[in-house]
Amino acid sequence: MITGKNYIGFTASAIGTKTYKTFNPQTNTDNDAVFTEATSEEINQAVALATEAFKHFSKISGKAKAEFLNTIADEILALDTLIETYCKESGLPEGRAMGERSRTIGQLRAFANLVEEGAWVEAAIDTAQPERSPMPKPDLRKMYRGLGPVVVFGASNFPLAYSTAGGDTAAALAAGCPVIVKSHPMHAGTGELVASAIIKAAKKTNMPDGVFSNINSSGIEVGQQLVKHAGVKAVGFTGSIKGGRALYDLAAEREEPIPVFAEMGSINPVVLLPKALSEQGTEWAKTYAGSITLGTGQFCTNPGLILGIAGEDLDTFIDVLSQEIVKVEPTCMLHPNIKGAYLKNKEKALEQDGITVAAVYKSEVQPNYAQQTVVSVAGSTFLENINLHQEVFGPFSMVVACSSLEELELVISKLEGQLTGTLIAADQEADAHPGIISALQNRVGRIIFNGVPTGVEVCPSMVHGGPYPSSTDSRFTAVGTQSIKRWVRPFSFQDWPDHLLPLELQNANPLGILRLVNNTQTTDAL
Repeated sequence: MITGKNYIGFTASAIGTKTYKTFNPQTNTDNDAVFTEATSEEINQAVALATEAFKHFSKISGKAKAEFLNTIADEILALDTLIETYCKESGLPEGRAMGERSRTIGQLRAFANLVEEGAWVEAAIDTAQPERSPMPKPDLRKMYRGLGPVVVFGASNFPLAYSTAGGDTAAALAAGCPVIVKSHPMHAGTGELVASAIIKAAKKTNMPDGVFSNINSSGIEVGQQLVKHAGVKAVGFTGSIKGGRALYDLAAEREEPIPVFAEMGSINPVVLLPKALSEQGTEWAKTYAGSITLGTGQFCTNPGLILGIAGEDLDTFIDVLSQEIVKVEPTCMLHPNIKGAYLKNKEKALEQDGITVAAVYKSEVQPNYAQQTVVSVAGSTFLENINLHQEVFGPFSMVVACSSLEELELVISKLEGQLTGTLIAADQEADAHPGIISALQNRVGRIIFNGVPTGVEVCPSMVHGGPYPSSTDSRFTAVGTQSIKRWVRPFSFQDWPDHLLPLELQNANPLGILRLVNNTQTTDAL
């Protein structure tokens, strides 16, 4: 049942006077539920509860955290109106909702397995050498420890997998950090349902009150208050460059600056090498017509930039891409504001000198549906105009016709940081272009060979991040179990009594985890 209230720890609360509704972009009407925005008092209460909860939650066993995470997954699966609410608030189809729920469940269970096994803390022990000359060596033991309360901003384009119980929340809880979610106003009902499942799981598994809170907001003020609050120790965000950078700057201006792990804009360049373009350009054009329009182009890995060498083969590729992309029936965007931003940014791109419109879906569409568009531009023009580098969030892609391989490499090297880069190459063709591959590697967090960037596998080897502005810290991933490292810091104990050490660092190794002991990986006791 959706109440429209905030969850301040275990307590449903709605003491404010500012209310709002979510919107159904398919029917172009408001949804019924009314949500109450959190007040400053409720924000303070949520942070105070999270701060107190951290004292206990940061010390509980990996087994207990695993039980909590698995129970969250179970309770989400038990929500009987979740899929219906998701579709009403996002305009996305039921199949997408079911798939995203499965991914959310999978992430929670993956982190449960990680913390139950326990070696993720990377325990390291260097035993004392009191007789060492000229100075004795102390006993030093190191492991990861949670940062403290984490604020997670729900993402507009993934109401489940990147939102209330999404990857950021799952990783932070696994790290022993209480989470305060700033629910996305576009899918506040979906967020409340998932929040209710988390609270139910917390109670069932005897987690402390304040281990999780869900905060409603219709604008930016609540998020600003949360980021500036002295009790908050880290922030997770998925969204626009403008929004992520604003939060990053707010956090840096605090008396105690805190990390903001923001996954932001990306145009995900695709490089078409000449032989591949000549041999299979038509097939790749058809493939990319589907990738560009997948999910109405509302994926952070949408291929918004395609690079090739000017000539007949690239012309043919553009022609086929243009023919194929207009065959795809337009689909609904997430919200009128998202559609409005798409139109505004697309129009800005079309106004730039040197742009040629290759294809645009011209038939009439429903109010919140997007008309897919492909444009082309010369490599020299692209290099001269930074406005052409900007993301157009939606079913839009730009083909850049470079005059030579040297110009192609230069274009890649001048790109802003990206989440992904893709190389399309014929057999053994990649071997002849190490400079292009190197340039692409320097600009992205993940490089794809002969595929499409859309789709992000949740696994330990995934990197979903990249150089700024695709993310605020390219050393970390926002997807996969390695994302837990965003919410921890290394901590050392020196000459500490064994019985007072965390179990992970005690001589007997009671958890049986793999540890680095005097530079040797071992599960043995000392």
